[in-house]
Amino acid sequence: MTSPPIKLLFVCLGNICRSPTAEGVMCHIVAEADLSDQFELDSAGTGSWHLGDAPDRRSTAAAAARGIVLEGQARGVDGADFEHYDLILAMDRYNFRDLQAIAPTDETESKVKMLREFDPMSTPDDYDVPDPYYGGPDGFNHVIDLVEAACRGLLEDLLAGKAP
Repeated sequence: MTSPPIKLLFVCLGNICRSPTAEGVMCHIVAEADLSDQFELDSAGTGSWHLGDAPDRRSTAAAAARGIVLEGQARGVDGADFEHYDLILAMDRYNFRDLQAIAPTDETESKVKMLREFDPMSTPDDYDVPDPYYGGPDGFNHVIDLVEAACRGLLEDLLAGKAP
């Protein structure tokens, strides 16, 4: 019998920079490990001003330079996401608080985690993935570095049974 896929939702503010980058990086990492069929990955935003937009071209370019594909259209988090996904991974503490506030129940609220909690090199005061939107190309590359370390740690924890 095949296990159901592990369902992960990555969340930032507008769903055009950090969360699609995290989704693309995680997709790349699980494909490298030949585990794509064991995961369902998506991203969303807590804000609504970019709904329907493709990932930011600067995020897409930074990811493409590393062989990572960013796809999809920005969408907002909704109540059904809390029931559907096993983990909802916030990019920063503001997204984390917003997600906690809209979680329908205490049980679903417990699914909300900070993505960088899974980076073994980060500390609680350093869990935020900074928003690169108003900066230059270095910010987009830095986001990929942070997200990749966290996604690799997350995959390791998931495979070891340390994360839901």
